[in-house]
Amino acid sequence: MAARTLVEKIWDAHIVADLGGGLDLLHVDRHLVHDLSGPPSLGMLAGRGLAVRNPELTFAMPDHTVSTAVGRTDADTNAGRMLVPALRERAHAEGIRLFDLDDGEQGIVHVVGPELGLTLPGITVLCGDSHTCTHGGLGALGWGIGSSDLTHVLATQTIVQRRPKQMRVTCSDSLAAEVEPKDLVLHLIGEHGADGAAGFAVEYAGSAIASMSVEGRMTLCNLTMEFGAK
Repeated sequence: MAARTLVEKIWDAHIVADLGGGLDLLHVDRHLVHDLSGPPSLGMLAGRGLAVRNPELTFAMPDHTVSTAVGRTDADTNAGRMLVPALRERAHAEGIRLFDLDDGEQGIVHVVGPELGLTLPGITVLCGDSHTCTHGGLGALGWGIGSSDLTHVLATQTIVQRRPKQMRVTCSDSLAAEVEPKDLVLHLIGEHGADGAAGFAVEYAGSAIASMSVEGRMTLCNLTMEFGAK
């Protein structure tokens, strides 16, 4: 059997159906929903008379339109005043776990997943946010999706995708003193351009990566979107 990359292993394990033409229907292990794109998609689903297919695999939190100040409320921003109550209402109606403003575990969507063990190695993680690639720092396959795909995942727990091209970035030795993972990925972008990884899934390898903390790997993966990768 030919050797496979990490992306191929995770991808192949999640294929529900080969749709032909290079398209696969993939199972989604975790679907993270925030206050900006979540309410419209949940509302669209309800408007079509559909229910969330697997609410136990969907997790919602307001983090895009809310203040970080102590004692914050929905009304701190105009967008939050409109979107946070809508997210709360639809999450409760669909039985989705909501990390609300008064929940001690509420936070930034791409931090809460790893912190609480929702993000695990080898799973697929989707969210209506381009920085969902952050979850790659834990060995998951994560990418951001748009509103139509978000609604499709809510309704079916699957997504139609074309297998991406693959790029392996090997970073040998170790980072010098005062050099951080962010510096490494910004150097990579500087050398190859902001579209250097367009159309690719990027895997990082090498001793410099192996010696990084999980937080460092998350930073690296978070900024890979700025490199043009999906």
